[in-house]
Amino acid sequence: MACSKVFSGKLPELTDDIVQYFRNDYKTLHSCALVNRAWCRLMIPLLWKDPFSIPVKNYNFIQTYLHNLNEHDKNVCGINNSLFPSNTLFNYPSFIQRLNTFKIGQSVEKWIDSVGILKDMKKMIYKLLFKIFIDNEVNLQTFEIVIPTDQDHKYFHDAFELILQNPNFICNIRNFKLQRISNVKKIIRFLEFLSLNCNSISSLYFQFQRYNNENILLVENYLSKLIDSQQNLKKISYEYDDLPLTNELLSLNNSLSSVLNHSLSLLNNYNCSNNLKTIIFHKINFKNLTNLKEVFEQSNGLESVHILYCRLLNYELIYQIINITKPFKLKSLFMDEILHIDSLELLLQKSGDYLENFGFGLFANDWSIHNVLMNESKQRLLELIIKYCKKIEFFDLLECNINVYPKVYDLIQSTDQNLNYLSIDFDIDYNQFIRDDDELLSTKILLNLGQILPLKLEYLNLSFTIQNKSDFKEFLKNSHNTFIKKLLIRNKKSKNIKDILPYVKKHIMERKRVEYLAIKDSSLECEAHEVKEFKLYNIEVRNYDDLYIQAANFVKEILCIYNKFVELLTHAIIDNDSDESDNHIEDINKSFCQNNKVTFSNDWKVDTTNR
Repeated sequence: MACSKVFSGKLPELTDDIVQYFRNDYKTLHSCALVNRAWCRLMIPLLWKDPFSIPVKNYNFIQTYLHNLNEHDKNVCGINNSLFPSNTLFNYPSFIQRLNTFKIGQSVEKWIDSVGILKDMKKMIYKLLFKIFIDNEVNLQTFEIVIPTDQDHKYFHDAFELILQNPNFICNIRNFKLQRISNVKKIIRFLEFLSLNCNSISSLYFQFQRYNNENILLVENYLSKLIDSQQNLKKISYEYDDLPLTNELLSLNNSLSSVLNHSLSLLNNYNCSNNLKTIIFHKINFKNLTNLKEVFEQSNGLESVHILYCRLLNYELIYQIINITKPFKLKSLFMDEILHIDSLELLLQKSGDYLENFGFGLFANDWSIHNVLMNESKQRLLELIIKYCKKIEFFDLLECNINVYPKVYDLIQSTDQNLNYLSIDFDIDYNQFIRDDDELLSTKILLNLGQILPLKLEYLNLSFTIQNKSDFKEFLKNSHNTFIKKLLIRNKKSKNIKDILPYVKKHIMERKRVEYLAIKDSSLECEAHEVKEFKLYNIEVRNYDDLYIQAANFVKEILCIYNKFVELLTHAIIDNDSDESDNHIEDINKSFCQNNKVTFSNDWKVDTTNR
C-alpha cells in the first residue's frame, strides 16, 4: 500500500526525498519520468532546469525549445516545422533555472551540425533561445557569463539587447559568474544594468584574466557597483585563469595585486560585512596583498575560507592572518608550493581546528629547490597537519616521494574518524628520480594502505604503478573490512584490465564492497556483459573521468550543497512555531545530509537560538 502511494505521488514528503536523492543522476531521473504521470511531473522540471550542462548524445532539446517560436520567427530563420515534434507535453522553457552563455553557444552549434541545415543561423538561434526564455518569464537562478572570443561577444550582445528590454529576466538571479571575459569593455553596459536591476545575488564568482589590462577598470568601476548593490551576498570566489610558473610571468600579475586589493576592500561595506559567509581564493597570486587583515576583521559572519592552489602564501600574508583578532576559519588548503614552513605552522596553529579539506601535489618550486630539501618540507607539512588538524575529511595527494609516504600513513590513521574522501595519485613523471622510485613506492603503498583505511569511505582514488599483481591482491585482502562508495583505479604501467580484473571480481564484486567502480583506460563501462555481471551484485560500472573528483570542484560542490541546506533550515525556522520547530529542523538536517551524501561538522550548523 505504501509503495503504491509513493508511485502515485500521494506521499509527497517521501517522494520528494527520493527525487532529491537522484537529482544529479540524470539517467535515473529519466527512468523515473517513465514510471507514470505523477512521477513524470516531478522529474521533468529537474531534467530541464539546466539541459545545456547535461552530457547528451544529441541536442534535440534545442528543437524542443524552438517549437515555441511563432511563425514569424520560424520564417526569419527558415526553419521547417518538420524539425519539431507535433506537440509537447510540457512548457519546457519555463523550467530553465541556469544558463551558461558559452554552453548555449556550444549546444546550438552541435545541434546545427547534427540536423545538417541552418549552417549560418547560429547567432540567430542563440538570440531566439533567449527570447523564448524571456517570453516564458522563467525564474532564472544562475547566470554564467563566459565569453572567451569576439564571436561570443557578438552573440551575447544580441541576447543582452533582449534582456535590456526585459529586466525581470535577471532580477532574481542568485548565482552570478564572470569567467574568461576576453573584452571587458564590451560587457560594461550589462554590468551596469545588472547592478541597477538585481540585488538578489548570493554567490558571486569572478575570474581575473592574466593578460587583460582592463581588470582594474572592471573591478574599480563596475564590479564595485555590483557588489554594493547586493543585499544578501553570502559567497564570493576569486580566481585567476592561469598560474604563472616563471619570474617573467609573475611580473605580469603585479597589476592584478592592486585589483585584488581593491576588490577585497569592497567587502567592507555594511551588507557584505554582515552577510558574507564564504570566500574562495583559487589560483590567486597573493603578491602584495596588503588589506587581508582589515577585510577579515570587518567580516562579522564569515564561516569559511578556502585557499586552493594559490601562490605566494608567504610570511607577510600569514602574518596578517595570525594577527586577525577573530577566528580565521580556514576550511580548505590545497597547495603546490611551500615557501616558509615555519609561517605555515603559525597558520595551522590559528586555523587547524577548522581545516577539513587538504592536499598537495607537484610543487612548482620542486624545479628550483633541491629535491631532498623539498621532501623534508613535505614531511614537515604533513607532521603539522597531523598535529594541528583533526577534522580532515578530504585528503588529496598528487605525487609523493618514498621518504614521505610514512607520514601519509600517519595522517590517514590520525583522521580515520573523519576521513571520507581519499585520493592518492602518482601519475606524474616529472623527473628520472620519481620514475625510478615509482614502482617501489606503489608496492609499499599497496602492501600497507589496506590495513589503515577507515571502515567506510565515500570515495577512494588509487592511481599509480601496479607492477606486481600480487601487491594489488594484497591490498584488496587487507582492506576487506572497508566499504567504499566510489572506487577508482588507474594503473599507469599497464592498460590491460585483464591483469587485475579477476582480483576485482573476487575481492570487491563478490563481497559487494563498493557501489560504483571505475577503472581508467579499461573500457569496462562499455563491455555490456561485464557491466551486467557487476550489476547483479548492485555495483554500477562507470567511466573513470566521470567519477574523478578534482579538489577545487569538490569544495565548490560542497558549498553549493551547504547553501541549500542553510536555505532549507531557514525556511523551516520561519514556517514553524518555535515549540515544534526544533524536532522538525533536526529531521531536515538528517534527511538532507543523507540525501546529499554529506555531513556537516558542528561549526557549520545553522544557529537557531535567536529565531
